[in-house]
Amino acid sequence: MALIPVTILTGFLGSGKTTLLKHILTEEHGKKIAVIENEFGEENIDNDILVQDNQENIVQMSNGCICCTIRGDLVDALNELWEQRKNKKISFDRVVIETTGVANPGPVAQTFFMDDDVADHYVLDAVVTLVDAKHGQQQLNEHEEAQRQVGFADQIFITKTDLVTPAEVDALRNRLMHMNPRAPIAGISKGIVPLNAVLDLKGFNLNAKLDIDPHFLEQDDHDHADCGHDHSHDHDHSTCGHDHSHDHHHGHAGHTDRIQSFVFRSDKPFDHKKLEDFLGGILEVFGEKMLRYKGVLYVKGSNRKVVFQGVHQMMGSDLAGPWGTERKQTRMVFIGIDLPKDTLLAGLEGCLA
Repeated sequence: MALIPVTILTGFLGSGKTTLLKHILTEEHGKKIAVIENEFGEENIDNDILVQDNQENIVQMSNGCICCTIRGDLVDALNELWEQRKNKKISFDRVVIETTGVANPGPVAQTFFMDDDVADHYVLDAVVTLVDAKHGQQQLNEHEEAQRQVGFADQIFITKTDLVTPAEVDALRNRLMHMNPRAPIAGISKGIVPLNAVLDLKGFNLNAKLDIDPHFLEQDDHDHADCGHDHSHDHDHSTCGHDHSHDHHHGHAGHTDRIQSFVFRSDKPFDHKKLEDFLGGILEVFGEKMLRYKGVLYVKGSNRKVVFQGVHQMMGSDLAGPWGTERKQTRMVFIGIDLPKDTLLAGLEGCLA
């Protein structure tokens, strides 16, 4: 039986999650979606649009959707939904989980790898993060939870774009792109998002296309005389063959985000054993600080791409398709909290064959 895809919807207080969920639960879109809503959140959907008995925590909507209010553990809620679906009491094809506005989405994502019952029935599709255009800069400045939400995202929506100037949206977009270059960013207003922009994104599918925003690597491009890659300001990597992201302190009032990203590229192949040992070591030391990491690897002795990704200490890899006529090149992105970028880049360089 096919696994049920799950989308985690996150975003800081007031970012528009409830508006989006109302859209999912009430519009006639023809999809059977179970929305798991945390009743400890800042705004409860059921206060506005549901009439339900206090003892009932799963409600069938008129459009085929279901609203489930968590009164305990997420695992229990998912297992209860599965049991009711198996017994044909309810019907749904996918799940959307709303996290509270101050939640770190990491533990929610890890649930789908750590609990056997959940892993047997569900597959994590993507983390979708909403950022409020009007208050997002301040929230990112003041709350690490808001930065974590951006760091985990597979898709970012800047909401309430109608309340600010285009220049303010651009500044926020630039900041978000440097924090998380692998997540596409789109601006929306009034909370209306096409469901195909939220569902079936395959952000956790190892064989999905690797989305490292190409514009991330062009942000501070200088004239480097045909070298073909970016350089940070403080090193001379004249022949290193890979990217070094800048310390992007500019563009948002001089504030330094603890959540930052960097990209590693190389046309040289990795030595598989060296890379395995190195990644195992850095996960042991920095695992909790590594929010998301993902890459397509060029490995010596293999004519196929190796794809990998992880959340904190949990990493998976798989063989993808053959390189064919495509240029063989490693592309890796790391997103984390106060990561020692130079140490990690040097370590990866040392794993090349």
